[in-house]
Amino acid sequence: MTHQLVLIRHGQTEWARDGRHTGRTDVPLTPTGEQQARDLAPLLEPYRGCPVLVSPLQRASRTAELAGLGDAVVEPELVEWDYGAYEGLTTPEIRELAGPSWTVFADGVVPGDSPGESLEDVARRARAVLGRVRPLMTDSDVVLVGHGHQLRILASCWLEAPPAFGARLLLSPASLSVLGEQHDVPAIVGWNVAAQD
Repeated sequence: MTHQLVLIRHGQTEWARDGRHTGRTDVPLTPTGEQQARDLAPLLEPYRGCPVLVSPLQRASRTAELAGLGDAVVEPELVEWDYGAYEGLTTPEIRELAGPSWTVFADGVVPGDSPGESLEDVARRARAVLGRVRPLMTDSDVVLVGHGHQLRILASCWLEAPPAFGARLLLSPASLSVLGEQHDVPAIVGWNVAAQD
């Protein structure tokens, strides 16, 4: 396979700016997030005309639109981690409830208004997305527009690493990352590149 998988994390939202876990809550981009998405357009020039799959949440679809990625297809499995009772909470707030060393990758979530998902649940969805895009990559690069934790786990699955490896792959709002292969070994081609870098 010579084609690449391009990952785009959506632009800034108010919740992301404030460090709140934003899973299934459909929050919009801030004005800053909208500008970040526009600023991605020049970086995406090499991928114009490639298949684009996007999360169903507006922060991802709006990022794709503002970055000039037309004809995006909604991919339900690209939705962010369901954080259950931790939805909308910051890490310090969750650590008051779950203990001072809590991390979502190591300790997961608990049910709340929604049941939440385990790390493996999110990885299962990520693998389903990869199963869908790999056939497309025989002819073209493919662009995915989604969310921080979900894309970090997807990248771990691409690399054939445990899903928890995603904890080590930082992903900023409105960033571009590229996955590919070298000598048939899954690899990171570029990671967490922002327009201002």
